[in-house]
Amino acid sequence: MSLDLARHIRPGDHILWGQVTGEPPSLVEALVEQRAALGGVGVFLGTGLARVLRPEHADHIAMRGLGGLGTFRALASAGVLEVLPVHGGQVHRMIAAGEIRCDVALLLLPPADEAGTHSLGPCVDYMDAGVARARTVIAEISPHVPDTGGHARIPAARLDAVWHSDRSPYLLPRAQPSAVERAIGAHVAALIPDGATIQTGLGALPEAVLAALTHHRDLGLHSGILGDGAMALMRAGVITNARKPLDPGISVTTTLVGSAELHRFAHRNAAIALKPSSHTHNEVVLAQLPCLFAINAAAEVDLTGQVNAERIGANVIGGVGGQADFARAAARSLGGASIIALPATASDGSSRIVARLSGPVTTPRSDVDVVVTELGLADLRGASERERARRIIAVAAPAAREDLERALKENPP
Repeated sequence: MSLDLARHIRPGDHILWGQVTGEPPSLVEALVEQRAALGGVGVFLGTGLARVLRPEHADHIAMRGLGGLGTFRALASAGVLEVLPVHGGQVHRMIAAGEIRCDVALLLLPPADEAGTHSLGPCVDYMDAGVARARTVIAEISPHVPDTGGHARIPAARLDAVWHSDRSPYLLPRAQPSAVERAIGAHVAALIPDGATIQTGLGALPEAVLAALTHHRDLGLHSGILGDGAMALMRAGVITNARKPLDPGISVTTTLVGSAELHRFAHRNAAIALKPSSHTHNEVVLAQLPCLFAINAAAEVDLTGQVNAERIGANVIGGVGGQADFARAAARSLGGASIIALPATASDGSSRIVARLSGPVTTPRSDVDVVVTELGLADLRGASERERARRIIAVAAPAAREDLERALKENPP
């Protein structure tokens, strides 16, 4: 690669690029290849889809980030990723304030429009704040990147260096839910009325929920992620956003994650708006959405309804993310609900309903309305501590219930 990053990056610089599909593949590969010549730099990482950064690259790259999210779990497991335990909705403000440094912003952009400006492509998130703070902005420009219009267009004059490539954004094949995940999806879908606005995350379980919503009508979408499942519901006329009082008629997200077909679908599509996380995760914005249903996953849920989505013991398996931002808003939304969905049993056979969390509290019990497993749902709304525990035990794996009952008797709320 002929782009000499040392002409633009100084020793000690802090570098920022977009999460998941916003990662510029050629630029990050060049950063790794040239890291020794750069004299030591730091990077801030969100969620990863690529496997370019590896633990051994910590020899010249100091890594900080939001947790073991996506492919960055390997970095966290190796102990080379310093985790910042912050909500997804805080990151934009922290970059804008300089609390998370951004000296150099690396962007993945589509070609310029007729006015000579670029959209931020498949991931807006916090990158507009990064561009505003950065001394240097380097862009990888590819015709395979969708022009998602909207929020913060980047004029060509703001780009200090440009690399033209033929690379696509990183893609994520649509997950194929298991029978357990499909059962959970059906339980969740039964809770959601026509006209509701939904938020979901990534993976097979969210895909199962979306697939179970095919007979609903006039759903809205306001979420950190828009993937192939949501695209299918838009095409089927299920997600119309017709009853959403804020951004009516428009699916709002901050990141596209999915297939090349999804990127083609979103290209200059007026029915989709990519906005920064300062909008999508903002409590003032979310408060304007009645009938908001936040559907999130967990590693474990305890008998009070507390949620751990970050660590199992010493193993970093996730991060704070945007779960709590949406859960709190949904729990307060008129007609809405905060839903935590998870299989009753982990892959190693252990119960994911536990007497005591083995990691931190990602979402407090006060922001959880319903816990759903393949065995049913525990509606916690209006329930006392003791009744919450009983309802949660009822959706735990049968083999785990006796131990959970014993733990409840030994440590009653």
